[in-house]
Amino acid sequence: MRYQELIGKMTLEEKASLLSGKDFWQTVDIKRLGIPSMTLSDGPHGIRRQAGESDHLGLNASVPATCFPTAATVANSWNPGLGEELGSYLGEEAVSQGVNVLLGPGLNIKRSPLCGRNFEYFSEDPYLAGKMAAGYVKGIQSKGVAACPKHFAANSQELRRMSNDSVLDERTFREIYTTGFEIAVKEGKSKSIMTSYNRINGVYANENEHLLQEILVDEWGFDGFVVSDWGGSNSHTDGVKAGSHLEMPTTGKDGMRELMAAVKEGTLSEELLDRRVDELLSVIFDTQKAVEGKTGKGFDIEKHHGMAERAAEECVVLLKNEDNILPLKQGTKVAVIGDFADKPRYQGAGSSIVNSTKLDSPLDVWKTEEWVEFAGYEQGFIRNGKMSEELERKAAELAKRADVVLLYLGLDELAETEGMDREHMKIAYNQIDLLAAVQKANSNIVVVMSAGAPVEMPWLNLVKGMVHGYLAGQAGAGAVANVLTGKVCPSGRLSETYPVSYEDTPIYHCWPGKEKTSEYREGLFVGYRYYETADIPVLFPFGYGLSYTSFAYSDIQADENEVHVTIQNTGSVDGAEVVQIYISKPNGKIFRPAKELKGFQKVYLKAGESKTVTIPLDDKAFRYYNVITNKWEVEGGSYRIMAGPNVAEVSLSTEVSIEGTEARLPYKKEELSSYYTGQVAEVGDEEFEDLLGGPIPDGRWDRNKGLDINDALCQMRYAKSGLARLILRILEHLKNKSMAKGEPDLNILFIYNIPFRGIAKMTGGMVSMDMARAMAEVVNGHFFKGMGHLIKGFFANRK
Repeated sequence: MRYQELIGKMTLEEKASLLSGKDFWQTVDIKRLGIPSMTLSDGPHGIRRQAGESDHLGLNASVPATCFPTAATVANSWNPGLGEELGSYLGEEAVSQGVNVLLGPGLNIKRSPLCGRNFEYFSEDPYLAGKMAAGYVKGIQSKGVAACPKHFAANSQELRRMSNDSVLDERTFREIYTTGFEIAVKEGKSKSIMTSYNRINGVYANENEHLLQEILVDEWGFDGFVVSDWGGSNSHTDGVKAGSHLEMPTTGKDGMRELMAAVKEGTLSEELLDRRVDELLSVIFDTQKAVEGKTGKGFDIEKHHGMAERAAEECVVLLKNEDNILPLKQGTKVAVIGDFADKPRYQGAGSSIVNSTKLDSPLDVWKTEEWVEFAGYEQGFIRNGKMSEELERKAAELAKRADVVLLYLGLDELAETEGMDREHMKIAYNQIDLLAAVQKANSNIVVVMSAGAPVEMPWLNLVKGMVHGYLAGQAGAGAVANVLTGKVCPSGRLSETYPVSYEDTPIYHCWPGKEKTSEYREGLFVGYRYYETADIPVLFPFGYGLSYTSFAYSDIQADENEVHVTIQNTGSVDGAEVVQIYISKPNGKIFRPAKELKGFQKVYLKAGESKTVTIPLDDKAFRYYNVITNKWEVEGGSYRIMAGPNVAEVSLSTEVSIEGTEARLPYKKEELSSYYTGQVAEVGDEEFEDLLGGPIPDGRWDRNKGLDINDALCQMRYAKSGLARLILRILEHLKNKSMAKGEPDLNILFIYNIPFRGIAKMTGGMVSMDMARAMAEVVNGHFFKGMGHLIKGFFANRK
């Protein structure tokens, strides 16, 4: 151990105290031994260090910081180098604010387009997500502070996120839901990692030895520290045993007392406790060197704003360009319509929200843009969905006076927020009504979309052009304008599939799952893996994006280590193409998706220029996880290597022969026919059990058994106590009231989904675990017994 001598000077109380927070964002300091406090801060796309009273959901003001494009946006660049550069800016701002650990990036797989937090995540594909995350981690840590990839692992929904159990087979878990983290750890060398709230096959992530020890440490060689998501620690002792280090935020001294008792009772060895303390101290002292003496020195606000704009430019996706309406010709008279043009949607809601140093609005940009003639602006719609015929009428009148209408549409703040999932994939009806009214007045419409996740577009035929800026950060307005005017040739490519409708998704029938569980019946077939295998038409395929120039592919060559492809810019404009490499195993004995991304490279070419690019194939190219041998194996035989601009256009291909590991086959084709064909939208119980290798857990609440401390408050509808059911009705009333206003109350959403033990973990020690158990007793109808235990727990905790 690095700090064995120092740890030898600590009391048991001091060692145990280090593994719980000092307050909401800081670790415990021990002044007599020279151990400093370490500050952690949200920051997937900007630092959110709160200046005054701290809270998890960003309701209280934070120190101004640059709001960079969200992860869902930057993933559309398909450029890990951009992620690394952006990460270095994040690291610099972290140092300036005295932040040792930046809680990001988020790289959970976008299993469903409805997950409310998808704007914080990179992709539906683990390879792309992992490569982008590794770039961020390298950039952040280049400044001496630690990155903290999250949420590890199989976190796919916001509903009941702190009590939900993700039920999935081991192969899917390893190939889809942990591979991105593997890349972030192995290639990015992340110094920390954050566990997710949910259970994984019955065991909470933060106390899951298989996840934290066998996979993270033994297999990947992780040597940093593991932190719980805020309030995500269940049994602190079990977490420490499994490989978790730090529970956040502070639980007063409840967590410390729990560890001390476990050591004294012999259920936790002091030797293991010492090792966890040593691993945490390594990051505390290493990162302290970076922030010491540099806190408060600030950063170049204009330079960082410029970086935010440059990053956003590379991420804008051109989705439609009928009649080459774009780029806008010089002197074009443009009408700017839509509430998002005046008040832009540029980030999501929740713990990632950034107090921007400045904010560019599209309306201000167009008023001063000299390339075009500004014809005027109209709001057009009310962003919370309320109808206004007057706003529509004014917008249509303005449209008549313009050559081209720039119509700013998208999802509002209520649609994309931590703590709540979307209910559908549509944009508000009043926006579609506005589009129809404007189209009657002027058919030359370019939609500028702002959203962190896919939406259905049955109205796409009404527009001639569409650019998608996603949630582009504080400088996104100028970036999108630069693409529209042709100053920047669009090079963004979608990092997720846009299905025609939500009903076409593979998880339509099984997401977000039963009350206690979420069953991953689709297995490996997430996103494009499903659509390509099951031959389901989509609106826009994974990897799709148009350009103002054109590219030609030729001369593909490949072996087991790399692929060579020649790419030529055949147009008249300098631009960039994302060369994507997919692999398939026709007629394999192991079921697989029809295509899987295994390599990519962004290539910049001048008009007429040609390059031969070399894209490496790493150890993940041909492997699969074998649930019989419990390790990675390779099926031998012929593989097809495909190259193209998106998953649906990979006409250029070649074959390579790969030597296999000759492992025992884990499946019987006749038992898993849906998985061999990819038709997984409605997998039955028997077949899913064959995939799981055991019975499906019962995900229903049993009113007779009552609720326990790991059940969420929203499940008090099953409570035997009338008072508890009344409290739930009040909570639901407050939640619905905030929705009606179009302003989600994040505290209410958090409380609605929190389990009883979360109350103990999130109240700074005011409530102990014993008190949380007493609350569950009251809810289960044992009022006097529960209140007695609650009062006893209160005084014991106070003492």
